[in-house]
Amino acid sequence: SPVGDAERGELGLGAVPGRQDAFRQGLAAAVQYARAVRCPRIHLMAGRVPRGSERAEVAAQMEATFIENLRHAADVLAQEDMVGLLEPINSRVTDPRYFLTTPHQAAAILEKVGRPNLKLQLDLFHCQIMDGNLSRNLETYLPLIGHIQIAQVPGRHEPDSPGELNFPYLFELLESLGYTGYVGCEYAPRGDTVEGLGWLRSYWESRGLQHGATTKAAE
Repeated sequence: SPVGDAERGELGLGAVPGRQDAFRQGLAAAVQYARAVRCPRIHLMAGRVPRGSERAEVAAQMEATFIENLRHAADVLAQEDMVGLLEPINSRVTDPRYFLTTPHQAAAILEKVGRPNLKLQLDLFHCQIMDGNLSRNLETYLPLIGHIQIAQVPGRHEPDSPGELNFPYLFELLESLGYTGYVGCEYAPRGDTVEGLGWLRSYWESRGLQHGATTKAAE
């Protein structure tokens, strides 16, 4: 969904009090784009804690605003057979003012909203920075997960770049848990994009698949 007024420092409007009308207009535009490109999932961005405000002071109001907007979004998306996604973004490195920061917070909000077509967009980069414990978090939140994104920590590069995460283990864990959704590669390539996909070819080989295997295998 649209970020709002970037010049004012907005990064999403879902949880920003007073911006409900702009959120709804942005959602309508996002649905048009999603319909045109046949994408059934839309990331509903929460937005940032307003400048000059303490997170703790505005948390309740921002959550109430987010819940209100998410219920509206769920109704709109249900008419299109689409899913809305909530992505926690880490506040330690990437964005100190982003409202939605952990899968625990997102899961609690999803429970309060109570709509089956809203899911968790779990970016393992953000999750590792905020909480770690990835194996248990994947097991715990798998029923809520509608999309997964990956990047190595701390550099946010390819999964086989130096860093904290053991991606072959995590991929096999996802398979063993029965995850059948997409894994989005939201990382900054260190060089050429295609050459940087060597990690994927290596993983396919380790699982007995050939390069350029079927789309099903790639997914």
